[in-house]
Parts: sequence; C-alpha cells; structure tokens
Amino acid sequence: MLIASWIAGVAALQFVSPTWLIVSVVAGSLLAFRFAKERSFRLLRRIRFLVLALVIFFAWFTPGESLWAALPVLSPTREGLALAADHLGRLVGVVLCVAGLLEYLSVPRLVGGLYALFHPFERVGLPADRLAVRLMLVLSYVEATPSGGWRSWLEDDTTPLHHKGATSISIVREPLGYGQLTIAVLVGVVLLALLEFRA
Repeated sequence: MLIASWIAGVAALQFVSPTWLIVSVVAGSLLAFRFAKERSFRLLRRIRFLVLALVIFFAWFTPGESLWAALPVLSPTREGLALAADHLGRLVGVVLCVAGLLEYLSVPRLVGGLYALFHPFERVGLPADRLAVRLMLVLSYVEATPSGGWRSWLEDDTTPLHHKGATSISIVREPLGYGQLTIAVLVGVVLLALLEFRA
C-alpha cells in the first residue's frame, strides 16, 4: 500500500500544474523534514550538482526574454528560469518522496515490494526481476557513501569485482495479496490516464 501510494505520488508530480507543484513540494518538504529530516537533507545534498546543472542548462540555454536587459549575452532568460524552477520542483519532490519511503522501508523490503507489484506484468514482457536488481544497486549506492567521497567514482578502477569483497544481492520477497494486486492495477490505470492526459 505504501509503495503503491509512493508510485502514484511520484507519477502525479510529473503531470501537475505549476501551482499544484508548488503546493505539493511545500507540503512534501514539511512532511519529509518532520519524519525523515536527516535522510532528506542527505539526499538533497547529494543532488546539489545536478540541481546546479539543471539551473544552468535551462536558465542560460533556453531561448526567450533576457532577465538582465543590459547584459543579454550573459543573462538567463525568463522562460529558462521558469523551466528550471519547474524541473527542479519535480526533482526535489521525487527526492523527498524517496527519502520518506526509505525512512520506513529498508532497501531490500522496498525492492521486494516493487518486485511483487511488477511481477504480474511479467506476462506482458516487463522484466520485474532485472528491474528489482538494478533498483537495489542504485538505492544501495544512494544510501552508502563511498570511501574517498564522490571522486572515487571517477577513478579508473580495473580491480575485478570479486576482489572487492562483493557479496550476493538478497531481496526480501513480499507476498502480493488480492488487495495489493488491485492497488497495482489501479496505479497502472492512473498512470495510463495521466499519460493520455499529458499527450
């Protein structure tokens, strides 16, 4: 139930109007900083360079009216700033949703729950097992701080994986009852409706 609500909330953030986006991000920030303060700050801190890149890319490379009329070459555009704020709001909203979910569900349980939700869709070609493993790896890297900081990710390390003490990945298999299956179907219907509305 919690995971399905999270999926629906994250999906809805991508389609709401700017006004409702502001309301959603403000409400989500209050809830996240109330119930998952440390994790929220940690995840937001880790995306600071992505935030900077988004602002620069949209604000300075989107055609439109210059914000500083006296310096049109160096000025960001009003349209670019509006796009940057829109994408930044959706990104922050998703990160806060992730922080809140990880506060109450461990990574194995979260991935196991997502696998249980997506498993019925394997009959139509959705690789639920591979999605679960990849999501587990991503969330594990998000949660763990690498030794040496982010610069260690840029190093050309050719050491075989088995020499680094890598262990097998374990996923908690969550049972999927009729109630959860119904919620999964409803979430799928809502997502399809949102996609049609967006188009």
